[in-house]
Amino acid sequence: MTYPHPSESHQELVCTAGVTEGGEWVRLYPIDYRYRPKNQQFRKYQWIEIALADHGAGNNDRRESRRPDLESIRLLGDPLSTRDGWRARREIIDPLPHHTRLELEALYDSQKVSLGIVRPTEILDLKVETVGREWKPQWQTTLNQFNLFSGPPKHLEKLPYKFSYIFRCADSGDKVHTAMIEDWELGVLYRREVERLGDEQAAVVNVRAKFFDEICGPSKDTRLFMGTVFPYNTWVVIGVFWPPRELQLSLI
Repeated sequence: MTYPHPSESHQELVCTAGVTEGGEWVRLYPIDYRYRPKNQQFRKYQWIEIALADHGAGNNDRRESRRPDLESIRLLGDPLSTRDGWRARREIIDPLPHHTRLELEALYDSQKVSLGIVRPTEILDLKVETVGREWKPQWQTTLNQFNLFSGPPKHLEKLPYKFSYIFRCADSGDKVHTAMIEDWELGVLYRREVERLGDEQAAVVNVRAKFFDEICGPSKDTRLFMGTVFPYNTWVVIGVFWPPRELQLSLI
């Protein structure tokens, strides 16, 4: 799930990626997640039931994009556990196709594939860049508007930093890829650390400690959930999968 952004029609929206029981990627958009009732606020790695419009609805021709019926969302049990080496989650993720960044770009050009998993050979760094602190004026106006159906607006802070992974894939040679991280969890972590510490730079240090030092550490089998930025063949990180690395036993 990506960090929320302002929307004229829904005040704010998130883009959500998931997989069906049959292992097919689906993009659910638009979803006004924070304005959904609690019994419809699903969590990561939680199965849900939801009605979807036919492919292509909403002028979005990306292969996986489906417009959801928001009122139909129904949660099915608790999120999958991380116990036993993330086994329950790995049973879903491991069988899915894994690609390089260049392969995903080619799949978008040929088949409009816009979601996928990348397993980098090496994640070199977490790049942090300063960006504007304020939403564009028209977006701020949108965020401040009272919505008759969803009630008073909820505060949505614009992140003053852009975080990006720098990584290599098996077919990238000397070239390195840079991909912005749109994962909502990173934004939430940054905001919580600023509130807790009262210091933006200290918060950035802790985001790096989590999303690079820990998540990309040598003991983790790190993969990147990646998706395109509509309507371009530009890929960003929308989530990270980081189970413990399984030991390979050698036979003598």
